[in-house]
Amino acid sequence: MVQRVVTLFIDDLTGEESREVATHTITLDGVLYEIDLAPDGYDQLYAALEPFFKAGRKVGRQKASLRAKKAVSDSDSSAELMRSWAREQGIEVSARGRVPASVKDAYAKAHPSDSA
Repeated sequence: MVQRVVTLFIDDLTGEESREVATHTITLDGVLYEIDLAPDGYDQLYAALEPFFKAGRKVGRQKASLRAKKAVSDSDSSAELMRSWAREQGIEVSARGRVPASVKDAYAKAHPSDSA
């Protein structure tokens, strides 16, 4: 049986699918927000906030883990496939975090045609 996992990147503002969607973080009054936007939506957001950026002052950058990042990647869905497969094989694996290399290797041997 062949399985194909498709990851859709959806713009939170328009609801439209785009491969160019990226996740952006915004902090306001200590509350951290994330929004997935295509380039047009990001340009809209930036244009709306630009007067406030110009009037305000920079206080530095956030840690790398909080900077804008790509939306959910194919590797996220691959990790879940590997976890599911491992559980079916009786291999204990955590629900979160990195998939152990031993599980990745075993999955790759069992699924040589997959690129996971």
